[in-house]
Amino acid sequence: MARDLTQLEILGELEPVAAQNLDRHLSIARDWHPHDYVPWDEGRNFAAMGGADWDPEQSRLSELAKAAMVTNLLTEDNLPSYHREIAENLSMDGAWGTWVGRWTAEENRHGIAMRDYLVVTRGVDPVALEQARMIHMTNGAQSPDDWGGFLLNVAYVTFQELATRVSHRNTGKVCDDPIADRMLQRIAADENLHMIFYRNLCGAALDLVPDQQIEAITRIVTNFVMPGYGMPDFRRNGVLMAKHGIYDLRQHLEEVVQPVLKIWNVFGREDFGPRGERARDELAEFLEKLDRDATRFEEQRDRLLAREAARAARQPAEVR
Repeated sequence: MARDLTQLEILGELEPVAAQNLDRHLSIARDWHPHDYVPWDEGRNFAAMGGADWDPEQSRLSELAKAAMVTNLLTEDNLPSYHREIAENLSMDGAWGTWVGRWTAEENRHGIAMRDYLVVTRGVDPVALEQARMIHMTNGAQSPDDWGGFLLNVAYVTFQELATRVSHRNTGKVCDDPIADRMLQRIAADENLHMIFYRNLCGAALDLVPDQQIEAITRIVTNFVMPGYGMPDFRRNGVLMAKHGIYDLRQHLEEVVQPVLKIWNVFGREDFGPRGERARDELAEFLEKLDRDATRFEEQRDRLLAREAARAARQPAEVR
């Protein structure tokens, strides 16, 4: 029986793949500047500078858009924690180190643009936003203690980057502001390129150590949590976003998990040993359960939205 490769051996074997995908990324990634996506002419001083502090009536965003924007921004804000995790589980040498630095710089740009937009347009309470940032960054990344190692991390960020892309894109649509939509489209395009880098590395790892990598993939998919897990109001905001179709179980299954697994040909591969077969079987069973859970959630959501619509339709008559 062939032994498992160590993390150091895996990193060494896959460095040429990392270098190739780094070159690919640098050749197609488009530079952009956060200041080009912010309506600066809407800005004015807050009370500390002789102006007026934030008031809820100043915001043009719906409660849904506020929740989604804050959730997405705090996710980007926690970048130092994600950088630390990636740096520790990839490498800071050669192509790996160059990628980690580039990825960090691009992700940081997302947070700059989103915060500037929200502060300038007074979209959310800047004091509450800063308090939430302090809490979330102090807590750091909230992942299980035994999720270390290259294989687990590269599998997680593959799904996470695609999930973040979906969330950003759908958030832009509910902001009812073409400026916010344009900004979040730009950010989502970055997230897609990041996903492709990690997806290609994870696919190469599947070819190199199929049993080890499918075990990692199965573990990540069956225990997946969004990177914003642990931030203030994460559960409340997550429920609101799922209720209104920004990111829900069906999207997670059909727009994130299934497309990536299809690219890797997980259910058509014939190079798994007994361990890999067991992991793949576990993954298949979980996906069937996720589909059932998504259907149950959709049914409950439809009933809830129908009740809310009926209540709203009766309200004018009740007021009269």
